[in-house]
Amino acid sequence: MLSVLHIENIAVIEQADIQFDAGFNVLTGETGAGKSIVIDAISAILGERAYRDVIRTGCEKAFVSAVFTGVAELPWFEENRVDYDPDELMIQREIFLDGKNACRVNGRPVTVALLRRLGAHLIDIHGQHDSQQLFDEANHLRYLDLFAADAEALAAYQDAYQALRQTRDEMDRLSMDEGEKLRRVEALQFQIREIENAAPKPAEDTALEAQRKRLQNGEKMKTGLCNASAALYGGEDSDGACSLVTDAERELSALCRYDEGLEPLRAKLSDLRYALQDVTEELRDLRDSLSFSEEELERLEERLDTLHRLKRKYGADCEEILAYLERSKAELEEIEFSSDRLEQLEKQAARQEKEARKAGLALRKLRQTAAEALSKRILSELAQLDMPKVQFVCQFEEQALGPDGIDAVRFLMSANVGEALKPMSKVASGGELARIMLALKNVLAEQDQVSTLIFDEVDAGVSGQAAQRVGEKLLSVAGSKQVLCVTHLAQIAALADTHLHIQKAVREGRTYTSVTPLDREGRKQEIARIIGGAAITETTLRSAEEMLAK
Repeated sequence: MLSVLHIENIAVIEQADIQFDAGFNVLTGETGAGKSIVIDAISAILGERAYRDVIRTGCEKAFVSAVFTGVAELPWFEENRVDYDPDELMIQREIFLDGKNACRVNGRPVTVALLRRLGAHLIDIHGQHDSQQLFDEANHLRYLDLFAADAEALAAYQDAYQALRQTRDEMDRLSMDEGEKLRRVEALQFQIREIENAAPKPAEDTALEAQRKRLQNGEKMKTGLCNASAALYGGEDSDGACSLVTDAERELSALCRYDEGLEPLRAKLSDLRYALQDVTEELRDLRDSLSFSEEELERLEERLDTLHRLKRKYGADCEEILAYLERSKAELEEIEFSSDRLEQLEKQAARQEKEARKAGLALRKLRQTAAEALSKRILSELAQLDMPKVQFVCQFEEQALGPDGIDAVRFLMSANVGEALKPMSKVASGGELARIMLALKNVLAEQDQVSTLIFDEVDAGVSGQAAQRVGEKLLSVAGSKQVLCVTHLAQIAALADTHLHIQKAVREGRTYTSVTPLDREGRKQEIARIIGGAAITETTLRSAEEMLAK
């Protein structure tokens, strides 16, 4: 669960340390006091997008950290080489003005994307916009699959469907009209002939470029080799290095008769003399082998020009040209034998379609069974949320094979007795939609390992007895999960195990937000404020006390 949240320089919160407990935690305060900022800070810890606009005016960065306890040992820790401690998980995130982020988990740096993957296992945040997702029927199948826990059957179907799609894609490539086929064959044949006639060899262009460089600088190379050879071997006017080293060795050899300690130096000079003689011979051979005919340079330039034309058409170097040649040959062969291949693919596609449909029917059966159970659970939850007359069903409509199966699924409901079942967008009010989403979240929460649920103003549009039922449902969920709820309703605030008050104040021309845990008396004052507004009276205080007593 989320135990401690530390916030620095996020919007109007200069610094706050918030301690949450197990069970039902509520956050209340005037509109604009900063309740949503606390939720934004938690979202940042979970790896959600955080814009630099959240940084408090005049500050260079924002910082938020959180401590979680009782976290399950997830594969994420081993995969990302982060130490796992069930007693304490520390997450930190800094947000800078230049848009950069620095994230750490138990002291180890991680990317925002990796943090988001971990966050999905820690907290589930439900805001007002989530209720609107119920209007989008594209989400209904996803909700049903979550409840059905049919990931294995869905993966089996998707594998079969993907194999069928690949076969059909290949059939589409081969199914061209005769005119198009003839044009493509002629183009491929020309390209193959052009490359084969040129007969490029691997790395030939690189070798020829080096050879051209030598030929273009032939005279310089020959002169340089002659000079180097003369410096080593000597000439008419001077002794070369070889001759001088030989003289030095001879002198030391004579001195060794008087001092044997000079023998190592003499031996080194002897080795140096042999090495210089070897270098001299190699220089002579290289000099004598040089030939720089204009005809040879011209032939080389013509060959490089041929390769250059090929590279402009078929690849950056000879290796890419040869690879293009092999692909062209394979495509030409494919086209020439396309009729036979199409016949094979048609049989293969028919077999794969049968397999995909079989997997789709198995998936449909799981979904239909789960849909019945989901409808019963939702209706039971809604009855507890003061919506006993609602009808709710999962409607299946068969469709062509698609990425997610052979059925479209949508949720239908009737909010009043005697009314026909219709799409939610046509019948559900805001308050009803919020309660339906709460019911769905509660049911789905049983299928995952997330230990903390956050409800950001899930009570929007409800009041009176309905609000009481929503609060009781949240309290029930808090029996097995940690629940954090931002609310404006006294009925819900009175049911909390932990009550946090968020308050905004102005000091020295700056706005500051504070978060304060309330004791019994503080809760009474805050609930009275929610009931009666700014004018707290004895009547509202008695009402608040009565609500707390219940």
